[in-house]
Amino acid sequence: MSTQTPSVFSRAWSRWMAVPLWMQILIGMTLGIAVGVGLGESATYLKPIGTIFVNTIKMLIVPLVFCSLIVGVTSMQDTAKMGRIGFKSFVFYLGTTAFAMTIGLLVGHILQPGAGLDLVQSGVDETVKQAPSLMETLINIVPTNPVAALASGQILQVIVFAVALGIALVLIGERGQPAIKVFESLAEAMFKLTDMVMKLAPYGVFGLMAWVAGEYGLDMLLPLIKVIAAVYIGCVLHIVGFYSAALVLLGKLNPVHFFKGISNAIVVAYTTSSSAGSLPASMKCANELGVNKKISSFVLPLGTTINMDGTALYQGVTALFVAQAFGIDLTWVDYVTIILTGTLASIGTAGVPGAGLVMLTLVLTTVGLPLEGVAIIAGIDRILDMARTTVNVCGDLTATTIIARSENELNVQQYQADTSSKES
Repeated sequence: MSTQTPSVFSRAWSRWMAVPLWMQILIGMTLGIAVGVGLGESATYLKPIGTIFVNTIKMLIVPLVFCSLIVGVTSMQDTAKMGRIGFKSFVFYLGTTAFAMTIGLLVGHILQPGAGLDLVQSGVDETVKQAPSLMETLINIVPTNPVAALASGQILQVIVFAVALGIALVLIGERGQPAIKVFESLAEAMFKLTDMVMKLAPYGVFGLMAWVAGEYGLDMLLPLIKVIAAVYIGCVLHIVGFYSAALVLLGKLNPVHFFKGISNAIVVAYTTSSSAGSLPASMKCANELGVNKKISSFVLPLGTTINMDGTALYQGVTALFVAQAFGIDLTWVDYVTIILTGTLASIGTAGVPGAGLVMLTLVLTTVGLPLEGVAIIAGIDRILDMARTTVNVCGDLTATTIIARSENELNVQQYQADTSSKES
């Protein structure tokens, strides 16, 4: 009997490990929801499982971004090419963010999620955290202490320092090769560590989803179900419609292969609600799609910092919800202001915890809407955060794939290959 039990367990474990990672994660998410609904508030005890997983991912972020960016910059010996890729990334990210916010406003206008609530403004919450101004953002992107920026996880400052250091290593020629080889080794080690950490994803996702299902339940979602539906519909339209069109028109690529290839990153983004936390999975998916590492190592970390398509779309829907709930009519000037403010604010608030609510505060203030709306949305922010993070991550990978294609740095045969053969 004692010899048979390990054999059965071993066979079951082997079968489980043979299941594709994305399917393991989906199974973990489904079981987590079922267990969370069954346990209710007691599911809070399962949250540490997810917290450990999230902390493990956070452990990777700074060293992964720092090392991969330096490798990405130094691998582009042509500094003109690096500047060209950076310009393409910046334009693409800001353009898609503005488009996403437009979709959010359109969906909010059509579905009218706040109509009929007849809320009354009772004052302004002075304790709400304000987003940094554009000038503050431009000043703060240059770190006064790079070591402190690395230690505190200031991703935008880390990116600036990594790019500057990478350019310097290229400019000093042969003398920079020893340092470049060290960073290449560290980057490879970080990629391997990422693979190891991602094997924990199904269990971490189980803990996170059990906590979310137990914490919120169905009753809390019903009063704001139209807001959730509007955000999710807008996110689906942006991912399936806009990103697919961009891949076809700009990259001449089949979007079906793309979405199959990024399935792991989508599930991780949805369950963790962290664009930065999804970066390891995104980089792995980009490489499996055939994107050259020197492109993905540069464009993806940049997108994690400045690309906020999902958050911008969420701003559009929730801003209209607040206006409708308080009976305030918005003019076309207000709509344009919301689009411009949300697009520019996405750069400054990308690295701020709870960036969605921070941006919402800024948008509401800009067009004179009551800040009580922030407190209302905060109750379901976690549910909305899952959707908007998924859009952000899909946007990062879309930009990376299209830019790699434009630079002839995409292995088209690998991109078109059956994604089932790429699963680890």
